[in-house]
Amino acid sequence: MDLFEYQARDLFAKHGVPVLGGMVAATPAEARAAAEKLGGRVVVKAQVKVGGRGKAGGVKLAETADEAETLAGQILGMDIKGHTVHKVMLAQTADIADEFYCSFLLDRTNRTFLAMATTQGGMDVEQVAEETPELLAKIPVDANVGCDAAKAAEIVAAAGFPAELAADIEAVLQKLWTVFREEDATLVEVNPLVLTQGDGATAGVIMALDGKVSLDENAGFRHADHAELEDKSAVDPLEQKAKEKGLNYVKLDGEIGIIGNGAGLVMSTLDVVAYAGEAHGGVKPANFLDIGGGASAEVMANGLDIILGDPAVRSVFVNVFGGITSCDAVANGIVGAIKVLTDRGEAITKPLVVRLDGNNAVEGRRILNEANLSVVEMVDTMDGAAARVAELAAR
Repeated sequence: MDLFEYQARDLFAKHGVPVLGGMVAATPAEARAAAEKLGGRVVVKAQVKVGGRGKAGGVKLAETADEAETLAGQILGMDIKGHTVHKVMLAQTADIADEFYCSFLLDRTNRTFLAMATTQGGMDVEQVAEETPELLAKIPVDANVGCDAAKAAEIVAAAGFPAELAADIEAVLQKLWTVFREEDATLVEVNPLVLTQGDGATAGVIMALDGKVSLDENAGFRHADHAELEDKSAVDPLEQKAKEKGLNYVKLDGEIGIIGNGAGLVMSTLDVVAYAGEAHGGVKPANFLDIGGGASAEVMANGLDIILGDPAVRSVFVNVFGGITSCDAVANGIVGAIKVLTDRGEAITKPLVVRLDGNNAVEGRRILNEANLSVVEMVDTMDGAAARVAELAAR
């Protein structure tokens, strides 16, 4: 789950990372009130989960609360790379002496955590990584040790931070690691990490001016408070409905509904269906849906309810390899699911192609044959079933 900047800022503050004061607003009037509380002079920042906000005109400096209200009115409703701005963050300002970059992330390729840092922070850090990769330090971080004082010093030295700033940056890095670890994040990024200048308490301070955080949803059971961070407006309604029913479902841009038992089987099914669809007008899978090991009538009914509720779906492929859950249980689940949906008054008109193999497959096919369901068609092989469901969708 990717967070908005204001949510990342709040997590930083929670764990002691130095940040400037900030508030969020959904209307120009709210922006004005926030600016007044923050001292009048603020930066108005579009809250969208995409980079390049500044270049798109989504980040502007307001000298007064009146100007903050005007700028918020201009930014709210903007389209930035396909993302509509529904909220703005009002942030206090600081005089910047220098801009840096740092992040912690999950390095899937090398199966470890990775720290990245450079003294060349700012909006064009991607260009730095591409054109002068030697300026971007990449330091592996052992999950069992984390970013302790020694690792923080290693990162600072590798990135070439000024010696007089080393101690302060090392302290901030350790706090950012705390955010990464304690919040079960897969990414914690600060760009820019700045050195402030001028007069007052905020001069000569290392602080995070902007942040990006991605949280691992698999660790959600440890963080009840993370549910409040979810952007409900951006969640596909079918995915939300599936989540509420405990189903592992992802919406795709296709016409063939997919149900399978086991993530590996479902992934293979997506590939086979996509290939078969090339011969039938380019029809494609409409979803990923793994019902797991339990294929009871209730689970199957919930799965079919989600898939048949997608107006893009024209046909459905139920692909099951019986293992711990036998095929006769799956067949009874399909029969029961259709009865449950019919009893709810939900007419099933889209054809279902079913392929059963593995444990008790013969008995499962017998159950479906005897049920004589007009919308169900059985095919023995995975390739044959994929071809048939693609043909039905193309019709």
